[in-house]
Amino acid sequence: MKSSPSTGYVTADDVATAAGVSRWTVNRAFKKDASISAAARAKVLLAAETLGYVPDLRAASLASDHSNLVAILIDDFANPHKLVMLERLTRVLRGRGWDMMLVNTLDRDDAEPALMNARRRRVDATILIGIQFDDEVLEAAHKAQHFKKLIIFARSSENKDTISISVDDRAATLEIAEYVRDRGYKTPFYLAGPRTNSAHLSRKETFLDFWAKEFGVTCDSVAVPAYDSILAADIISETLSNKPENERPDIIVCENDALALGAIDAIRHRLGLRVPDDIAVIGFDDVPQCESPNYRLTTYRQPLMDMANYLVDVLESAENSQLDKTFIGRLVVRESA
Repeated sequence: MKSSPSTGYVTADDVATAAGVSRWTVNRAFKKDASISAAARAKVLLAAETLGYVPDLRAASLASDHSNLVAILIDDFANPHKLVMLERLTRVLRGRGWDMMLVNTLDRDDAEPALMNARRRRVDATILIGIQFDDEVLEAAHKAQHFKKLIIFARSSENKDTISISVDDRAATLEIAEYVRDRGYKTPFYLAGPRTNSAHLSRKETFLDFWAKEFGVTCDSVAVPAYDSILAADIISETLSNKPENERPDIIVCENDALALGAIDAIRHRLGLRVPDDIAVIGFDDVPQCESPNYRLTTYRQPLMDMANYLVDVLESAENSQLDKTFIGRLVVRESA
């Protein structure tokens, strides 16, 4: 079919005519591993660029078992680390020839329909970034339809049909706990995020267990229902506002940076105290705001580029089992602790 004068739609036949090659050669020029000479590929790509031709990826996927398309399901945009993860992940995916469909899952009830919708889009994998994908949701999704690959990114899951790619939360938290101990803090307070049945973090449990074994005392803690800095500020303000000085913590260890930024705001602007002089704060993730002069937050940096590149390795692997992997990041020390 030739291009239509009314629509200006350019076809592979138009490119073949302009390049002086067959349509078969045009099709092969846009396949990464196809057998085609460099000269022929160059002629086709030049003609395609001149005519403004874009290959029909959907049609190509219908003729193949692979679409080179992934669905990314993400929630909790109040957490600034989600945007950082999304930027790193999409950069690596695009750089290695993958396209993506982004779905914002609004709440837990929306998670299962979103998973089913992603499966119907002929994606090669579904990537889950968030707290709403618990065991019940994942099990229901697997019973309803088969997924080629279902990947939990930046969290771990006990579901046997998923692939988990995450930072080693236990190793990271132990490094944080040892830093808190070695710096001489005596009365830490742990600020945790929402508790989930699966796709979970083990940071709170690891820190509290370490402190109890080291000093034989229970570290106080409280959970925030979402990774939201305003909610965190409210809870810290409410928890500490009536405590006398000798009962206040000397450091607040936070499950992630969104909670830590909220804790700093509460300490300074609601309680009228100083960071770190009166109460120090440690976060987790190293979002861009941590470097701001307003916060200078000590935190743990996840190796997101390494994690994203491994995720693409998983996408390109013929294997579907024993692909779980954890990564080691590093503690970034700034003035907040």
